[in-house]
Amino acid sequence: MKALRVIFAASTALCAATAAHATDLEVTHWWTSGGEAAAVAEFAKAFDATGNKWVDGAIAGSGGTARPIMISRITGGDPMGATQFNHGRQAEELVEAGLMRDLSDIASEGNWAEIVRPSSLLDSCTLDGKIYCVPVNIHSQQWLWLNNSVFENAGLAVPTNWDEYVAAAPKLEEAGIVPLAMGQQPWQTTLAFQVLLVALAGPEAYTAVFGGKDAELAGGPEMAKVFAAADKARDMAKNSNVQNWNDATNMVITGKAAGQIMGDWAQGEFAVAEQVAGKDYTCLPGLGVNEVIMTGGDAFYFPKVDDADVTAAQGELAKVMISPETQVAFNLKKGSLPVRGDVDLNAANDCMRKGLDILAGGNIIQAPDQLLSADSLTQVNDLFVEFFNNPGMSAEDAQKQFASIISSAD
Repeated sequence: MKALRVIFAASTALCAATAAHATDLEVTHWWTSGGEAAAVAEFAKAFDATGNKWVDGAIAGSGGTARPIMISRITGGDPMGATQFNHGRQAEELVEAGLMRDLSDIASEGNWAEIVRPSSLLDSCTLDGKIYCVPVNIHSQQWLWLNNSVFENAGLAVPTNWDEYVAAAPKLEEAGIVPLAMGQQPWQTTLAFQVLLVALAGPEAYTAVFGGKDAELAGGPEMAKVFAAADKARDMAKNSNVQNWNDATNMVITGKAAGQIMGDWAQGEFAVAEQVAGKDYTCLPGLGVNEVIMTGGDAFYFPKVDDADVTAAQGELAKVMISPETQVAFNLKKGSLPVRGDVDLNAANDCMRKGLDILAGGNIIQAPDQLLSADSLTQVNDLFVEFFNNPGMSAEDAQKQFASIISSAD
C-alpha cells in the first residue's frame, strides 16, 4: 500500500514537551501481528515524545490469553502502568474492587463527552458516573474480506454478498482453494456466528438476543436460519487448519483461501502486505447484506499505583491516546475507525471510507462485550468452538444450547 500522508495543523506542546519527571510506563496489550505492531508503535512514538518512555508489554496470543494474565497481575499487587481491554464489561470487577484509576478529571479537561462518537464508547468506560478508561478505536466485526484474484483465476465474479460467496464455494474447492479461512481461537468462531446473525437475521435480532437476553428468539425459526448458515460456514472452513486470526488473514492475502469473516483489524495485515483496498481485495461490511458497524473496540485502563510519577505518566498517556494526531496515525495503521468525531481522515482507503459512511449514517450496534458479562460470553465462545470443531454437533443441537445460555445470561 502506498504510504499514507496526513497533514495536520501545528500541534501543541504534546510532541515537543519534556515531562517534568520522565517515567518508564509498562503498557500491556495483545497486539502482536504485523499490522497491530505497526499501529501500537504510533502510540509508543507519541508517548515517548512527551519525555516519558513506553515500555512494551505485549502478550502473544489474543485477548482471551492476555486478559487473565493482566487481571492476575493487577489483583496480585503487581500492576502495570496501563493495560488494554475491549470496550465493555471486561474490567468491571476490577473497577468495582477499586483497583482502577478514575480518569474523570482528565476526561472533563479534554471534553471527551463532546468528542467521543458514538457516545456508547464512553458509556462503556463509565461506572457510577465516573470514567475509568480511554477508548482508542472503533473496531467492527462485521466484515467479509475477499482476495479478488482468487475468484478471477477461478473464472468467478468477486462476490457482492454472502449468498454469492456460498455459491462460489464448490468451484473454489475444485481449484484447490479453501473457501473460508478461519482460525481456531475461541473468539473467532463466535465472531463468525455473530456476523452471520446480524447479516441474516438483522441488527434488531442481534440486539434482542445479546442485549435483551431473548431466549425465545434465540431458539426460534429466525435464528434457525442463522445456525444453518453457520453450518455452511463450518463446512467451507473445514480445511482451514490454522490457529491465529492473522494466519487465517494471511491465507487470504496469499491466495490459499478465498475469504475470511473477520473484524476490520484484518485490514492492517493487508496494509503490511502492501495490498490495495478495492483493487487487490474486497471488503463487504455486513457480508454485503446488512451494512452495519459494531461499535466495539479497544480501551486502555490505568491501575491505581502509589507512585506519583507513574500516576502523572498515566495521565499523559491517556491524553496522548485520544489526541487528534495520534488517533489518525494509530487507526490508519490498525484498520479501525477513530473514536473522535472531529479528525481529518482524507487519507482513508476504500474500506475505511465504507466504515465511515456507515458510521455517519448511524447504522450501529454494540459489541457483545458491551451487552454480555465476561462469564456469559465465555459460555457462548465455548459452544461455538465445539460447534465449529465437531461435525457431529448438529445446527439444531447447537441452537438449543445457545438458547439455554442466553436464558440465564447476565
